[in-house]
Amino acid sequence: MTGRRRLGLVAAGSTLLAAAPLTAIFESWTWIMYCLVTVALIEGAAVATRTFRFPTWAQAASMTLALLLALTWIFPSGKEIIIPQPDTFAHFAELIRQAGEDTRAFGVPVPDRDGLLFVAVLGVGAVTIVVDLLTAVFRRPALAGLPMLAIYSIPVAVYTESVPAIPFVIGAAGFMWLLVADNVDRVRRFGRRFTGDGRDVDVWEPSPLAAAGRRIGVAGMLVAVVLPLAVPTVEGGLLTQLTQSGAGTGPGTGNGPGGRINLFASLSGQLNHTTTIPLLKVTTDEPEPFYLRFAIADVLTDNGFGNESPRGGALNLGLPDPRRQAATRLSTYTEHRARVEVSKDLQQNMAPLYTYALGVNGLKGSWAYDQNQQVLYSGRTTTRDQQYDITYLRARYTADQLRQAPSLASNDALMAYTATPGDATVEAAVARLINGKNTDYDKVRAIYNWFSKDNGFRYSLATQTTGKASEIADFLNNRAGYCQQYAAAMAWMVRAAGIPARVAFGFTRGTPGGEGVYTITNRNAHAWTEVYFQGFGWVPFDATPAAGVTGSARSASNWAPDVDRPTPTASTSADAGAPVPDSSGDPGAANGPDKSGVGEEQGGTNGQATETTDWTGLWIAASIALVLALLLVPALRRVLVRRRRHAATAPEAPVVLSAEGITDLTVTGETGRAREDAHAAWDELVDSMVDFQVPVDPTETPRVTAQRLVRDLSLTGEPAEAATLLGTAEERARYARQPLQGAELTSALRRIRSGMSGSVSRRIRLRATLLPPSVLLSWRRGMGEWSTRSAERLAGLRESLTRFNPRRLLTRTR
Repeated sequence: MTGRRRLGLVAAGSTLLAAAPLTAIFESWTWIMYCLVTVALIEGAAVATRTFRFPTWAQAASMTLALLLALTWIFPSGKEIIIPQPDTFAHFAELIRQAGEDTRAFGVPVPDRDGLLFVAVLGVGAVTIVVDLLTAVFRRPALAGLPMLAIYSIPVAVYTESVPAIPFVIGAAGFMWLLVADNVDRVRRFGRRFTGDGRDVDVWEPSPLAAAGRRIGVAGMLVAVVLPLAVPTVEGGLLTQLTQSGAGTGPGTGNGPGGRINLFASLSGQLNHTTTIPLLKVTTDEPEPFYLRFAIADVLTDNGFGNESPRGGALNLGLPDPRRQAATRLSTYTEHRARVEVSKDLQQNMAPLYTYALGVNGLKGSWAYDQNQQVLYSGRTTTRDQQYDITYLRARYTADQLRQAPSLASNDALMAYTATPGDATVEAAVARLINGKNTDYDKVRAIYNWFSKDNGFRYSLATQTTGKASEIADFLNNRAGYCQQYAAAMAWMVRAAGIPARVAFGFTRGTPGGEGVYTITNRNAHAWTEVYFQGFGWVPFDATPAAGVTGSARSASNWAPDVDRPTPTASTSADAGAPVPDSSGDPGAANGPDKSGVGEEQGGTNGQATETTDWTGLWIAASIALVLALLLVPALRRVLVRRRRHAATAPEAPVVLSAEGITDLTVTGETGRAREDAHAAWDELVDSMVDFQVPVDPTETPRVTAQRLVRDLSLTGEPAEAATLLGTAEERARYARQPLQGAELTSALRRIRSGMSGSVSRRIRLRATLLPPSVLLSWRRGMGEWSTRSAERLAGLRESLTRFNPRRLLTRTR
């Protein structure tokens, strides 16, 4: 096979490897199978045309035709006869339009939609053609990295979190493979390779330059993958991790993409935060609004509650009207409007909504609505600094009405929300509580009423959990926790009773400010239980004690009253058939906690609010101090080196001068020590010249360097004499049999440094003090030497492994 055909095959394989980051976009592997077929057809056409030596334009045309045929066969319109027809191109246009809608309607990872798959295969095929031409025809493999990088930019642009590192490494390895293959082909066409000693070597035998290139490439990939993990980052908001679409604690059903944050663990982190941060301002015409919600956890396994990734239609297509749906036909509704203003501290890809939203206006970006979960989400846009209007319905029902709700059939799809991991203790408790209850509502109320202080339950933020099923069971035993334990435990027990239930996440109504305005902070982060009743939909039950929840709207209606609130008079007791007056919440419960100043940060024991400490200023000061300390490291290093050299050149006895000048008096006691002192002083002089940007010529003798220093800086007096003395001392230490002994080299260094400092600009003096160039130069040389030594060791080890023959270890038998 010729070099061009071989390079074409490598280009095709490299393109497939470069497409690895698309695994972060799709849920399944269908796209890679389609891409394999398409790339194979394109490269087959390229090899065939090059075998018959077709011109470049014919090669490009054949690959384009192969791409068109692949798209026609994989995505047929149903009217083709092997080759595409006019209807085929209309079908392609429709697929592209569908892909545009799907990108706005679905969050990553996306399902196997024909439009999205078509665009992916079309893009990979086009990149294959470009990479092939750049590599095999124009012999510019480095430029082929640009279209390959375009593939990687797609998940980077649409993924709300960091793109996984492994696909990036695979794509980078493909690009390196392409470069290596081109280099080998060039060497083969040039001729034979020779080593430095004239020995003929094979093209694949390692050479120092090739080994260095491979090491640089591998090191670059490692730095690109590892460095972002070591660099500290700033999170977008308090609930950024909390509200990602995945919510599991590990692999398994309902946990979403791997590596996502557990909703329960994140919620506990927000409630235990040391500061109170405003997140939302809501203005509504509803007298007593219920909770804003943005996510649900609807899958219960041994790993706890997790949530499926939301799926739905684009927001601009409109929202369904619950009044026209059979699932909620028995409820009565009142229509309301609200305006939500999000602060910069709440950056999440799920927008807070009231239940049963009819319309959302003013929300910027691409958003989609999941009708089943009743959540509004985006795959690329966040809520940061958003302002939008909501038109929504408030459902009204009574206890008697809920008692009329029929039980779901055993084969109903909603019975999937009754799955539990199984626990004998929980099942026994549920059986005891629902014993004698005939309706689903009465069973739910029996479980709901059990979460009361009369049964030993109390509110406490001290309990920590990640939402695992075993920890929920522990809560049912110790009976101390906060909203996440109450919501998850009740949902689990209701499921054990055979009734669909799930956990909702959002915010309580917040602190009222008058005229329908409510301020919502991180203290209002909350979780509650939703139970499904046929004909009424998902009905909220908040089992968390109202006294521990800031902005609680625990319903005072007869379907879910506050079981811990004493009934003052018979006239205000819950009447089983009393209708709900005007809201689904309790005005007293809403205002009580806010007026007393007790919120979710309350410990639940002494009724006093915990005093919070703002550590922001301290962290900023510590960060500034750390940055300054790091900047002063070179200066400190320079000072320590100067002190060491001054100590080495300081005489141990007074200097005695004769009439002829400096004599050969012994000050240090040894001639070798005198040479070392002169070398240390000269090294300090050279470093000072580097610091003050005085050129250093290693080919000059010390005396010539000292003379040039005096001449270039126009030194006079003591600095000039000091430079002459240092040059003489170093010259005699290098070349004379007897070095110069007894000279005041330390004082000479101080004088010459003072003279150089006075002869340069203020900017150079400041740099020499704070960021000495001599220290930076020394570090660079040290890094270069270390790299060279490491490369030599690796080359030696590789050569040893190459020469190693396992057969030498075998015992010869005769």
